[in-house]
Amino acid sequence: MHIAVLGTGHMATTLAGGFLAAGDTVTFGSRDPERHADLSAPVVATAEALRDADLVVNALQAAFSLDVLRPLASELAGRVLLDIGNAVTPEFDLLYPEASLGELLQAALPDTRVVKSLNTLPGTITVDPASLAEPTSLFLSGEDSGAKALVASLIVDLGWERSQLIDLGGIATARAAEHYFLLFVAMMQSLHGQPFNIRVVR
Repeated sequence: MHIAVLGTGHMATTLAGGFLAAGDTVTFGSRDPERHADLSAPVVATAEALRDADLVVNALQAAFSLDVLRPLASELAGRVLLDIGNAVTPEFDLLYPEASLGELLQAALPDTRVVKSLNTLPGTITVDPASLAEPTSLFLSGEDSGAKALVASLIVDLGWERSQLIDLGGIATARAAEHYFLLFVAMMQSLHGQPFNIRVVR
């Protein structure tokens, strides 16, 4: 699979490393490609990164994602967009307390198949789920079942079992996953930064 990773920060580079290790090809999209020539995959302008992508990962800073992606609506039309962001202020307050970034992206990009996932755990665990002693859980939200299936296959390639993936339903459920970030931060502080994730026991 050819994946366009939009962004060049910690989550973007961590996920790209996992995708490359799984045998996928990656192109980074950046507003300033020349500054990031040392990354593990080619870096091009954001619009150019979308051209041949089978799947697009939004790893941009969540607070600015809407502003960056709205002008790219035509380039994103028909594509699967995996949004991993948690939109919060510098003080870790929710930027969209009555909505979610996933919902707002789907509304702004009606011809794009938005899937929310990978936003409830550290990126290092996302690409190495076996680093935790017990199996844990991941969540997916989105309107398009085919888009969610594509994202699920990508996650399985990273080492997750399908039984660990929980489909929450439509994109409106992204609000629950994003608002979990408040609990995530509290637990991160309580655990003094130790890697962790949650597990749904049925």
